[in-house]
Amino acid sequence: MSGGRHMVPVDVHLLAVRDGEHGPEVLLSRRAGGVYASGLWHLPSGHVDGAFEDAVTALLREALEETGIIVDPADVRCAVTVHHRSPADGARIGVFFEVRRWRGTPQVMEPEVCDAMGWFAFDELPEPMVAYCRAGLDAYRAGARMGVHFQEPGDPIAYAPALDRTLLIPGPGSHDTGPNDAVRAFAERAVGRITGWTDVSWARQESRIWRAHGAEGGEWYVKIHQNDRFHQREVAALRSWVPSLGAAAPRLVAADPDLRAVVLTAVGGRSLHGATYPPEQQRRIFHRIGQLAAAIHHGAPPRPAASTLPLGKLERHLDGARAHLAPGDEEFVRAIAEEAAGLPAAPEAVPTHGDFQPRNLRWDAAAEALYVIDFERSEEGPAIRDFVRLSDTWHGRPDLLQALLDGYGRSFTPQEEDQLTVLSVLDSVSGISYGTAHGDPELVERGLRTLARLRTAQRP
Repeated sequence: MSGGRHMVPVDVHLLAVRDGEHGPEVLLSRRAGGVYASGLWHLPSGHVDGAFEDAVTALLREALEETGIIVDPADVRCAVTVHHRSPADGARIGVFFEVRRWRGTPQVMEPEVCDAMGWFAFDELPEPMVAYCRAGLDAYRAGARMGVHFQEPGDPIAYAPALDRTLLIPGPGSHDTGPNDAVRAFAERAVGRITGWTDVSWARQESRIWRAHGAEGGEWYVKIHQNDRFHQREVAALRSWVPSLGAAAPRLVAADPDLRAVVLTAVGGRSLHGATYPPEQQRRIFHRIGQLAAAIHHGAPPRPAASTLPLGKLERHLDGARAHLAPGDEEFVRAIAEEAAGLPAAPEAVPTHGDFQPRNLRWDAAAEALYVIDFERSEEGPAIRDFVRLSDTWHGRPDLLQALLDGYGRSFTPQEEDQLTVLSVLDSVSGISYGTAHGDPELVERGLRTLARLRTAQRP
């Protein structure tokens, strides 16, 4: 046992977070004058002022004193706790609180100890920064409940990637601290030490995706596919035709078939899923979508088509969807399938994304740049296949369809129009069936909406 009770000071740190143009941003201030770590960037922070001040009250006081903003206690969220030891052996406990709402505009309130203040994207943090502060930010981004940051004598006060002492401590049942040890080791062999993991998996899929933050500031995505087929498809696409898309798509850094894992470079932008833009910008986006689709379909030389329309699973999907179908839907689906049996096959097969829809498209408004991700359903097929899950987005907006076709460089042929109807019907029934089995009401609703739209379009 130790010779006596160990007492340490308690710090509070303000994680004021807002949504910026390119993602979340955090408020940082630069220390100045004759204070510790002068010239280094830090979070607005301070000590708990005596035994009778609680941590939340201390945070509200420090926020007002240093930045001029007023924070309601109800808007304070516990983010992470860091047990820190400085290079001079002084230890302390830092409690980091997230705040996303306040009154007032942050500004320098104590110019004698702070000479700058600003908002910074988490991926573009300024230098030099206090290593203790960076440890708290890394733990916060990784979703850890606690971090231990014990520096050694001689370590710099400023954050240095080669001397990062951060140890993340996950909470009970946490799923946001990265993949298993084998995948971690695989990823670090590919890109170097990773200090933070953020789970960005799509809720409805069994594939898992993490955003990995490198010790030297880089960012990658690490993905574990739900089955061998998806892994093989995505890797094959990333090694063959996807590089022809250039900066519009991620690059494959490493792949491990035994782990079904890949490491990918990160791309910019925000998902178009649920995003809203002014009409003129929407038209520009759809023009770029058309251009991107054309680039995908010209990513490799076309081949003679070898397959017909996918009607083989129709009965199974109808069985799963039947409870949700409106009167007349099943008859309509069967009539379309019967007509499809007489349609000629597509004249050629080209590379297709396979899941070309808003959630896999990312738009950077500032750069007017479009990106595409997720190639696990990629395969050769008719070009019109990639417009099935987009067709719902231009319904009622002929200007968006025209913008897309202008970007694509041509209109759909009559044969492609027929195939688009058939493929959309089959995709709708499949989506309703899958959504019913997996508790996904958005998929069910999208399928029912598409069926209703197609039935209306087919009426004389």
